[in-house]
Amino acid sequence: MVRSDARENKARILAAAREALTADGSTSMNQIAQRAGVGAGTLYRNFPTREALVLAVYQDEVTRIVGTAPDLLAKMPPLEALRHWTTDLVEAMRRKHGLGDALSPGAHQTISEQSYGPVVAAITELLDAGKKDGSIRADADPGDFLQLTGALWRAAATPQDRAPHMLALILDGLRTHR
Repeated sequence: MVRSDARENKARILAAAREALTADGSTSMNQIAQRAGVGAGTLYRNFPTREALVLAVYQDEVTRIVGTAPDLLAKMPPLEALRHWTTDLVEAMRRKHGLGDALSPGAHQTISEQSYGPVVAAITELLDAGKKDGSIRADADPGDFLQLTGALWRAAATPQDRAPHMLALILDGLRTHR
């Protein structure tokens, strides 16, 4: 059982790392420790390498996003929930690309392998809700949806963010047309 102060330290480290590495992928481990208000020993006890820290930041973000699907479905219709969820995913993936410099190719592969299953499961939950209420086509496939949305986080965000328009087109293609 992990002590509450140890959990809080780890959470502060992850939050500080997410913020710092998104702003500047070359932020040092010591700068992250300072930002989190912990000593270097605490940082390295939790995350022995920079790559371990960056992987944990990614995994924490994926877990957070995946966990929002049920709440969104409880608050809004499935297509709207899928729009909100995908927008959140796109923002996270754009931040991930900002962190990319801090990872080796092997770590990128690890991230993809660890996050694919939970992300597809969340998309499946969202699509199934829409299939059940008749708003989403019966042949909508979670893997296809994920692949299509990959273009959204690569779309230029400036001068005008094209991702919302592109997402609207994707979602329109998912609709059951009566």
